[in-house]
Amino acid sequence: MQGGQGRECRVVKDAYEVALIRKANQISTIAHIEAQKVAPHATNEEQLYGAYIGACISHGAHEQAYHSICASGTSCSTLHYVRNDKPLQGRLNVLMDAGAEYDCYCADITRTFPLSGEFTKESHVIYDIVKEMQDVGFSMLKEGVLWEDVHAETHRVAIKGLLKAGILVGDAQEIFDKRVSVAFYPHGLGHYLGMDTHDTGGHANYEDKDTMFRYLRVRGRLPAGAVITVEPGIYMNRFFIEPMLEDKELGKFVNKEVLEQYWEVGGVRIEDDVLITENGYENLTDTPKL
Repeated sequence: MQGGQGRECRVVKDAYEVALIRKANQISTIAHIEAQKVAPHATNEEQLYGAYIGACISHGAHEQAYHSICASGTSCSTLHYVRNDKPLQGRLNVLMDAGAEYDCYCADITRTFPLSGEFTKESHVIYDIVKEMQDVGFSMLKEGVLWEDVHAETHRVAIKGLLKAGILVGDAQEIFDKRVSVAFYPHGLGHYLGMDTHDTGGHANYEDKDTMFRYLRVRGRLPAGAVITVEPGIYMNRFFIEPMLEDKELGKFVNKEVLEQYWEVGGVRIEDDVLITENGYENLTDTPKL
């Protein structure tokens, strides 16, 4: 089979493949819960990371789908954080993006939770916005939906939430049109999942001049039988946000005094793995959410 056809063929999963992805999710869920259990007494990201990896191995998943992200504090704003070794003292939240591999099939799950057991007011505001972004994304999923439409709608939810929080100011449509929200939500909504974490067949277009869609790993309409991640996020990342603040045209949409209260939140991402069906979707991830 030619390479292009092979990539397309892997997008739609059969029942056995879905069962393996579900099993990878079940093991990953156990491991995420173990990491959260040790969090109140842990002193370093390594302890959370170790608890997660140990639980995966002890439940039959000896390989990981990708290098886990176990970020705390402001490091939660680093999209592909790799250190996993910072002290936890004085940090608010943990963002754990980790998924096991089971019999060559992958899970990919992200949860964000407070180290103290309770979110600060600012953390709760951002978490609730991201949760609504994911819920609205879920509500649109079914065979044939245009993935770009789902992604764009999650940006609209983010804008609405950031306006309500007072971080953004101005007209929601203008903020959307000028792509201001991309500074807070700089990645795509999700990607196909299977034998690879970022599985084939997505038709990404990284040359797209539109920053809202440039980093989408999936373009076009979703077929029934595809497994895709739904992983919206909002990040207080100075690398992305500060250049926008210095832009006279874009900086006017941000209330800098309110934003100052949110830097320590770092970032929030929530990620589940879903199977697209003819009339909707099935969520393969049952990892608890706050």
